[in-house]
Amino acid sequence: MTNTELKNLKDTLWQSADTLRADSGLKSSEYATPILGLIFLRFAESKYKQYEPAILEEYNKLKGSRMERAIHEIAIEKCGFYLPDEARYDFLLNLPETENIPEKVKQAMVDIELYTKELEDTLPKDEYYAVDGKDGKAVLKKLLKAFKDIPDNTSIDIFGDIYEYFLGKFALAEGQGGGEFFTPSTVVRYMVEVLNPTEGEIFDPACGSGGMFVQTAHYIATHRQKGNELNLRAYGVEKTGATVKLAKMNLALHNVRGTITEANSYYNDPYNCFGRFDYVMANPPFNVDGIELSDVKDQPRFNAYGVPQNKSKTKKNASETVPNGNYLWINLFATSIKEKTGKAALVMANSASDAGNSEKDIRIKLIESGVVSQMVTLPSNMFNTVTLPATLWFFDAAHKNKNEILFIDARSIFTQVDRSHRKFSDEQIKNLAIISRLYEGDSEAFFALVDDYKNEIARLEGGGEDDENKDIAYWQSNIDWLLERFPEGKYIDVTGLCKAAKIEGEDGIKDQDYSLNPGRYVGVVIDDDGMSKEEFKTEMLSLNNELLKLNNEAQELEKKIADNLRELVM
Repeated sequence: MTNTELKNLKDTLWQSADTLRADSGLKSSEYATPILGLIFLRFAESKYKQYEPAILEEYNKLKGSRMERAIHEIAIEKCGFYLPDEARYDFLLNLPETENIPEKVKQAMVDIELYTKELEDTLPKDEYYAVDGKDGKAVLKKLLKAFKDIPDNTSIDIFGDIYEYFLGKFALAEGQGGGEFFTPSTVVRYMVEVLNPTEGEIFDPACGSGGMFVQTAHYIATHRQKGNELNLRAYGVEKTGATVKLAKMNLALHNVRGTITEANSYYNDPYNCFGRFDYVMANPPFNVDGIELSDVKDQPRFNAYGVPQNKSKTKKNASETVPNGNYLWINLFATSIKEKTGKAALVMANSASDAGNSEKDIRIKLIESGVVSQMVTLPSNMFNTVTLPATLWFFDAAHKNKNEILFIDARSIFTQVDRSHRKFSDEQIKNLAIISRLYEGDSEAFFALVDDYKNEIARLEGGGEDDENKDIAYWQSNIDWLLERFPEGKYIDVTGLCKAAKIEGEDGIKDQDYSLNPGRYVGVVIDDDGMSKEEFKTEMLSLNNELLKLNNEAQELEKKIADNLRELVM
């Protein structure tokens, strides 16, 4: 399936589902969970069919012998879950309308949970009674028919893409609340590309629907050596119960092993995270107020670099709170990674990069510790609920250049989705991430990327399909972008794009008052035409003379036209 075909399929499915929502009478927030549950069921059947021949073969081979095993045990071992006959999508789809469809769908969910511990109390059930509404419009039956259009032989990645697409659509529909469970995939993919994960344990203390885990698993699966198993274990914390369920479904959908705990990360530490994880990723809530100082100040995960505190005293009999939660999150990331090898990436409000008072004191300690490896300013309008640019913070315990930090200003690099939303294209993600590889000394990855683009040109020249208007000129423009900035395939500072800034020294981070704002370091591109002052003056006079000449010719033509018109009418 091409990208264009997939996009058309996703748009068609969403249009069908959104149209039917009006008949159900449900709000977007109420409609999301049962819809995502149906997509899960459709995926479950497609995946199970791929493994069913092997499941039945082993079951029949052992049947009647002393080694006989229950079919659900074999299914879980091979597929990750067992799908009873009455929990299959086709069974539900083919039920007559006289049947109680919501009851049958609920029972299907119960049956799947019965054999899959990770999904216990997770899948939607009673929600399906509300989908049909009081008017009996058979909305659920129509939805089952709509999602049948997802091809049976499609890949897991495409199912995940459709699932993620619906998550994003529901996030847009819900506004601010939807952003709590969804971070745009292109931002997450860029974060993962920079981290370059291989295996181990990954922690997300504000995990939402689990997108960070899914993208990390996908990246590792794509880059691992053939034959190696995916060795990744996810640990998530999410404060909203409904979103916890979405995350569990998302992990099961992508076959990612992990645990999601319903808790508030400010006050609970269910995984004893200090110095534990190989990778930490999150898009935590910005500028959260009202967090009581007494609840966080004695926790090592929050106080290793200092706890943010208000400068002025609190009113009498009032509980003292931290200024906001931003630097609690920053502390949590810096302390949750393994001491010598851990890496982290988080999305943070731009204001945190220059925050003053106690937050500045914390930032100074972080910078001087050498754990901050990279800072990236994102374009505006990349998030559904935040219009201003956000900043990505990257931590690396194994950062070799502890006396400097790489700054990237990506505010001008984006693809416009619609009037108010932007994203990174696949190539923009790769082009930005390759700056990190070059900074780490990996020229081989740089030239491999250039060769990939050259191969696309060769494919098109050989008669290959132009997918999504990515023609020869498009691929050449990406090659030019890379080679114009890094002509020798080695990292260099590029004005307006990237700068490796020292902590000490002239114009260093210390001289910039310990700011972590990339704009302070990378500079601004000023277009230069290469002319001297006299040459510029001569060029402008020449252009002015040409303009006068054209104006005179226009006046003569205007006079001729007027004269000709008079002759015609007289």
